[in-house]
Amino acid sequence: MASAKPRISGDSGATLSTIKALWPYMWPSERPDLKRRVLYATLFLVLAKLLTVAVPYFFKWATDALDGANSAREWLPIVLTGAITLVVSYNIVKLISVALNQLRDAIFSSVGQYAVRRLAFRTFVHMHRLSLRFHLERRTGGLSRIIERGTKGIETIVRFTILNSIPTIFEFVLVAAIFGVSYGVSYLVVVAVTVWLYSWFTIKASDWRIGIRREMNDSDTEANTKAIDSLLNFETVKYFGNEAMEADRFDLSMARYEVAATRTLTSLGWLNFGQGLIFGIGTAIAMVMSAMEVRAGTQTLGDFVFINAMLTQLAVPLNFIGFVYREIRQGLTDIEAMFGLLDVDAEVKDREGAPALTVPEGRIRFENVRFGYDPEREILKGISFEVPPGKSVAIVGPSGAGKSTISRLLFRFYDLQSGRITIDGQDIAAVRQDSVRSAIGIVPQDTVLFNDTIAYNIRYGRMEAGEDEVRRAAELAQISNFIELLPDGFSTMVGERGLKLSGGEKQRVAIARTILKAPPILVLDEATSALDTHTEQEIQAALDLVSRERTTLTIAHRLSTIVGADEIIVLRAGEIVERGSHRDLLEAGGLYAEMWTMQREASEAEETLRRAREADALGIVERRRPVEV
Repeated sequence: MASAKPRISGDSGATLSTIKALWPYMWPSERPDLKRRVLYATLFLVLAKLLTVAVPYFFKWATDALDGANSAREWLPIVLTGAITLVVSYNIVKLISVALNQLRDAIFSSVGQYAVRRLAFRTFVHMHRLSLRFHLERRTGGLSRIIERGTKGIETIVRFTILNSIPTIFEFVLVAAIFGVSYGVSYLVVVAVTVWLYSWFTIKASDWRIGIRREMNDSDTEANTKAIDSLLNFETVKYFGNEAMEADRFDLSMARYEVAATRTLTSLGWLNFGQGLIFGIGTAIAMVMSAMEVRAGTQTLGDFVFINAMLTQLAVPLNFIGFVYREIRQGLTDIEAMFGLLDVDAEVKDREGAPALTVPEGRIRFENVRFGYDPEREILKGISFEVPPGKSVAIVGPSGAGKSTISRLLFRFYDLQSGRITIDGQDIAAVRQDSVRSAIGIVPQDTVLFNDTIAYNIRYGRMEAGEDEVRRAAELAQISNFIELLPDGFSTMVGERGLKLSGGEKQRVAIARTILKAPPILVLDEATSALDTHTEQEIQAALDLVSRERTTLTIAHRLSTIVGADEIIVLRAGEIVERGSHRDLLEAGGLYAEMWTMQREASEAEETLRRAREADALGIVERRRPVEV
């Protein structure tokens, strides 16, 4: 596949650069069947243009035959020179020309759609190769709109450069040769000047309209981004009663789009008027010249009809020149942002020839790791620790200490500023990313599910898993009973981002997914911090089961969930300030003991409040109970 990534700009070389980049998709080396289609389409293209140019000749001969002249006898056998025969031939040739054009389009259609599919695929793959930083900063609505317009722009460029630009140029050459040879230099000059003025005006006016088109695209992208952001955060909008505000923000963006779209359509009207004026003047001059020669007897009435027919026919490709140029320029504008995305380099890349990670034990080591999302603000400041094979290490600390950053670095979503992370002695920066991630399973705090079935979301851990394996994973995650009670069972749709399920149910699906993946290393990234105490205890039991005999790294907020860890590491401001077992850390009386005391007091207060509410509810029931007589 092509690797060129042209930068689109307003200069004339941009089109050629883009076509050069697209050419491997239009002439794909791995698809000889599509190459044959390109050749057939080209053949039909040439035949169609030859017949198109021949159509006015049959019109001229038929006119002369009706007028008593016999100009057709110079070119055709006498049996074909009758007026009726020529009229019928004129319509047959015209019909065949149209049929060949349609056949050309039909044959070439699969080539164009192949180019669209491959480039869309390439863009999709590239998006998944980009860093987590890119996706955290990019707005989903705008990104989807860019890709949507870009794929349409690709189809436009592929279709119009091959199916319209080349045949139009070929037709111009034929028409110029006919006028020059048959009617002299004066007619050739009129036609050439008309075509040149028409093309010059079209290019200038279209370039002017490109800026307006960009404004319209930007407004459209902004409106779509706001709409998708608002719908993705539907519950938040409802919580705060901000439907009217969101509607106003969207309408403001659409108002800008309305203005830009109106200017686009208005400018198109002026462009069409200018084109019609230039071509009309050129046609009038040529026809007046021909009419004068008919009156002088140097041309026949058929010549006058021929010149009019040829110029009228020339208006079609001329109009296509304007249309094609506008479409190609607009297509370039539309794919500008898409090629810009393809220009973005992946922040994290595999080294050339990097081997796959092998995990015979599952030992994790952080060695003097330093990292910051912003080079000027360091998050982790030279931390070192080890998670032995089959053991459990928990990382705790206040918010902002760098706990979740550790799990992101272990998955190699970012590269380190210094230090290294190893798994069984292998630096994860020196092996393939996919092999690192295949060796690690994660149960995150915020489980986001695909808008598909429960079975699909569980199977996402290992897509080739069978139905029995999916059910077994659900049983181990203690969610199978809940699923069986649903009307559609494992085929139940979970909704956008899994919103049809509760927090605990989503966590169990995430656990089942990780069980199915069966990784040697497990990361629990605050997996129960967003759950109530009762649900947390149930989920924790499932987590204890899935982490058994696996190297487990737990990022914890609630300390009650990690009291059984083999080692607890306490972070503060990106540095390790304490480490040891739960008992040792409590005896040390440091930050961990302080956090433990605060959480225990909060839990006791919560339990006291819960019991008080239960007692109040019981009292209300007792008071409402009817007195027995």
